[in-house]
Amino acid sequence: MARTEPPASKPRVTRGNVYGSKGVYGTPGGAGTTYAPGGPRKNKPRWGRIVLVVGGVVALIVLLAAGCGLAYISNLDDKLHRTDAFSGLGDRPGKTVDGTQNILFLGSDSRDGGAYDPKAKPNAKEGTVKNERSDAIMVLHIPKDHKKAYLISIPRDTYVFVPELNGHGGQKAKINAAFAWGGIPLTVKTVENFTGVKIDHVAKIDFNGFKAMTDAVGGVDVTVDKTVKDPRSKRTFKAGVNHLDGNAALDYVRQRYGLPRGDFDRVQRQQIFLRALAQKATDTGTLTNPVKLKKFLDAATESLTVDNAFSLKDMALEFRSLRPSDISFITSPHLGSQNVDGQSVVVSDKEKAIGLWSAVEKDDVGDWLAANPGNNATRGS
Repeated sequence: MARTEPPASKPRVTRGNVYGSKGVYGTPGGAGTTYAPGGPRKNKPRWGRIVLVVGGVVALIVLLAAGCGLAYISNLDDKLHRTDAFSGLGDRPGKTVDGTQNILFLGSDSRDGGAYDPKAKPNAKEGTVKNERSDAIMVLHIPKDHKKAYLISIPRDTYVFVPELNGHGGQKAKINAAFAWGGIPLTVKTVENFTGVKIDHVAKIDFNGFKAMTDAVGGVDVTVDKTVKDPRSKRTFKAGVNHLDGNAALDYVRQRYGLPRGDFDRVQRQQIFLRALAQKATDTGTLTNPVKLKKFLDAATESLTVDNAFSLKDMALEFRSLRPSDISFITSPHLGSQNVDGQSVVVSDKEKAIGLWSAVEKDDVGDWLAANPGNNATRGS
């Protein structure tokens, strides 16, 4: 579990800006990790062009369904857990391009069934509130033409300023401390402060939701470069193709010890797994099997907590042409791990991160991606 020790003295609260007034905290230099999928599209059954777009980390999941019937999709909306994700946020970034969508996906690590308690005081060293942390933080950007989707991972140890909200925050810390200290609202405020981008919707999924969804589709296959053993779970992932059931998938996306690049490899694993799950969820074997499809949709919706305005029906209508091959995975540019105030943190590459998040705001991510080609984002680990 990450530590979030406060600095010796609280930094002055400022609002930077990716273009003038809101900003990415960090130091110039470095490069981000990107993955732009290629290859020809394959046609899917017309009745079930369902696209699973996951933003996390662990999580993140938006089910976009077309042709399943609006009544059925509305029924799925009724199963979603709701939360006031934007409570008390006050001043927020504006929207530059109408028609775009920015969805924040959070993967919650609640091993002990913990939940955010707004009355609890944050532990300055551990940053935990009732045993729940956000181990995956991703922003899904969908351009105004709805033809592509860009899933941007923010490493959980990224060192940022966590703004104050309801007596929590007001100091620099690892970004996942925001969730532990102030739940979803403080996380939204922190991400918006870090990126300068307005968040339109939020979806949180518990790690255990991965297990249910993976098992519902009969498991997924991922490719690993070199055999590696997870010292925590004691599970070994062998070089080559590994078929993951729900429990194995959970261990795969959680592992960071024993991996050459630690958390950076874990972020990459999450991206690899989400693509594999999306492809399996939308292949013919799932779409043409009513029992398997229902199990998957039920597992996904029952595991999700979303903002009050989030609607699968609206998503299904707006984004019905999206497929897994339309998703690009990107990691927010950083300088790697450094020791700051006695703790190991990920330092944002300020200059390159500003470029990426500015492209998100201006709906130019495709151009940014072309200018910043892939950097080993698809290799197994």
